[in-house]
Amino acid sequence: MSGPILIFDSGVGGLSVVKALREQMPGAPLAYVCDNAALPYGTKADAWLVRRIVQVCRAAVAASGARVLVVACNTASTLALDALRDALAIPVVGTVPAIKPAAALSRSGVIGLLATSATVTRPYTDKLIHDFAGHCTVVRVAADGLVEQAERLLAGEPVDDAVIDAGLAPLWRAPTLDTVVLGCTHFPLLRDRLDARAPRPLQWVDSGSAIARRVAQVAGAAEENRPEHLAPAWATDPRPAGLTHGFRAFGFAPPVALSVPLPQPV
Repeated sequence: MSGPILIFDSGVGGLSVVKALREQMPGAPLAYVCDNAALPYGTKADAWLVRRIVQVCRAAVAASGARVLVVACNTASTLALDALRDALAIPVVGTVPAIKPAAALSRSGVIGLLATSATVTRPYTDKLIHDFAGHCTVVRVAADGLVEQAERLLAGEPVDDAVIDAGLAPLWRAPTLDTVVLGCTHFPLLRDRLDARAPRPLQWVDSGSAIARRVAQVAGAAEENRPEHLAPAWATDPRPAGLTHGFRAFGFAPPVALSVPLPQPV
């Protein structure tokens, strides 16, 4: 197969998967698309989001000539994977919170799930916990404020440690908690900050490596030379200066506008 691997997210969170993809597939070309014009996803109706996600991904696949789509967003994966697979002729790889490896790593049997409100309350999260962490106590924490802090960090803007402390605080009510699932792709971008604010050493677990392994399986084994120029990127609102800063730090060119009309509210 030819064409790049296209990473999709509502914002810059999908960049946390890029490092794992490059380690797993060092010769594969990448491309990135973010639907930042529709941020935040968490406030939108499910049916609206499904239509929007399909619109954006269809347009980005056409623009990039992608051979695989990586939905590097837990909310989008929860809602739209089936619709995307129906709409697109290329493989689609989704994102699942790393409940299974976290449960295996924990020595105390008490793990945290740090995610957005949508992911924390989804039935698919209930099923993951039931199937893979039934022997554990899982402390679910909705930390939506961390998404904006990750966006700020990638834009080169100051991060508010008070917001990080507030997001993490519910975890510390479980004194034997020793492992935390970063259940939003934005959150690994803040890992050093999260670690620094934790009152004790923790194991932080994300899905990046698992996503990369799955992409390698479906993308084919052909090795390609990594191009010397920056990888292409698209955004539904390319105007924020911070996007260029964040993308360049991960080897992507300044984003090109991807024109996608917003669906009507439902």
